[in-house]
Amino acid sequence: MSEDGQFGTASMVRFERILPGPIERVWEFVTTPERLPLWFGQGTIEPRAGGSVILMGGHIRGIVTQWQPPRRLTYTWNVFSPGENESSYPESYLTLSLEPRGERVLLTLTHLPVLDRFEKQNAMGWHTFLDMLAAGLRNDTPQPRETYMRRNAERYGVDVSNLVR
Repeated sequence: MSEDGQFGTASMVRFERILPGPIERVWEFVTTPERLPLWFGQGTIEPRAGGSVILMGGHIRGIVTQWQPPRRLTYTWNVFSPGENESSYPESYLTLSLEPRGERVLLTLTHLPVLDRFEKQNAMGWHTFLDMLAAGLRNDTPQPRETYMRRNAERYGVDVSNLVR
């Protein structure tokens, strides 16, 4: 045991995507209950710092830590199993940053820390959600989530019939 500080690294997953703009439209898609089901699932993000986040029927719950429309949204990310009032997983943070790029928008998604055993699954999931978001922003009808999930499972080497818990 030492009183000295210890150093380490935290695993994370990060994506950058160029999406159809304008930035206000992308912000609407990533924050409003009317648009969330198109790419992420049913949910609400209370539009203010300190606001509540409830996604995927309560499977994901958190608190907004940064609300800077239309450029930055950060919230805590807590995973709950059905009936749980306390998550058995460590809290993490999801940040969505948006930057205008002419008529398009650079979205940067950062999720950290991610437990090492979940990195590939996490990347597969976010890649899937971002594929669906991009389709919606292009005014395409997104394919079923399972279509994207299978493709991205292969990309990241994830066995979807044997997911890590």
